[in-house]
Amino acid sequence: MKVSRVYNFSAGPAVLPEEVLKEAAEEMLDYRGCGMSVMEMSHRSQMFDQIIQEAEQDLRDLMHIPDNYRVLFLQGGASQQFAMIPMNLMKNRVADYIVTGQWAKKAYQEAQKYGKANKIASSEDKTFSYIPDCSDLPISPDADYVYICENNTIYGTKYKKLPNTKGKILVSDVSSCFLSEPVDVSKYGIIYGGVQKNIGPAGMVISIIREDLITEDVLEGTPTMLTFKTHADAGSLYNTPNCYCIYMCGKVFKWLKKMGGLEVMKERNEKKAKLLYDYLDSSKLFHGTVVKEDRSLMNVPFVTGDKDLDAKFVKEAKAAGLENLKGHRTVGGMRASIYNAMPYEGVEALVAFMKKFEEENL
Repeated sequence: MKVSRVYNFSAGPAVLPEEVLKEAAEEMLDYRGCGMSVMEMSHRSQMFDQIIQEAEQDLRDLMHIPDNYRVLFLQGGASQQFAMIPMNLMKNRVADYIVTGQWAKKAYQEAQKYGKANKIASSEDKTFSYIPDCSDLPISPDADYVYICENNTIYGTKYKKLPNTKGKILVSDVSSCFLSEPVDVSKYGIIYGGVQKNIGPAGMVISIIREDLITEDVLEGTPTMLTFKTHADAGSLYNTPNCYCIYMCGKVFKWLKKMGGLEVMKERNEKKAKLLYDYLDSSKLFHGTVVKEDRSLMNVPFVTGDKDLDAKFVKEAKAAGLENLKGHRTVGGMRASIYNAMPYEGVEALVAFMKKFEEENL
């Protein structure tokens, strides 16, 4: 049977490496001779224990995660962390938030239920098209942590330099830039992300937490399932985890290692992004919506300035095998998400189509 693959520019659930999908397909009915699928396997079995242990070790290798950090595979997605983080960290009932997009804004709003959440910087005044200067922020003296969303999936911005938190714990949502480039995990108290953009299927979040932040001292009324210690003590197996997602993420980690690790991925991602941004900068029809110095390597929003023309572009691009280029419903226009698994050829095909569309519609 011939398989017809499109170039999928979806922001998430997003494109996965074809090699990984083929491996998973081969193992769907019989995982390594055990006679069953990973989907059917007990999470308490020796075989699944090997899967989750290998996945964690490969992630530790890729990110050079220090020994004093725990890796948790959790359900509920990144959005559940918006509550879980203040429940576990808000000892003084105070936290500072930098709001650079919709997801940071949602996290900030959620935190207000548990204590005093201070918005210490924002780029909402210019439709989140830039990252504010974070070199000298009004950090609250009693803040339990400072929170950021490092890459803005919807608006296409990325922190190129982490905020100066003046000694306070940094918590970062890296959902849409997870494993796209090397990071220094030791700069964070918590670094976490939903996996459905750059790592695996939807339905899980990976949270990397410094051990001293995992305690029994949580806000009164915090559910057992929303306590970091519950999951850390049980090795992410307190209840039935998202077994198949862990298995798929593990395969992506091995693919990343085989490709050369995060240094190589950064080079690949910069090359892809440059191709698209260079065209946008020279185009007479299309233009990007983010200030140059804050552009994301992962999510590239762009517009023509004409809503009808934007809609025409998305429709014709889909017919040409370029899927999911419609911008987020809150901003309109177009958005190309070019995660790790998007091949360079996919961006080449997009730019070629954009050039053709420009010639036909100017």
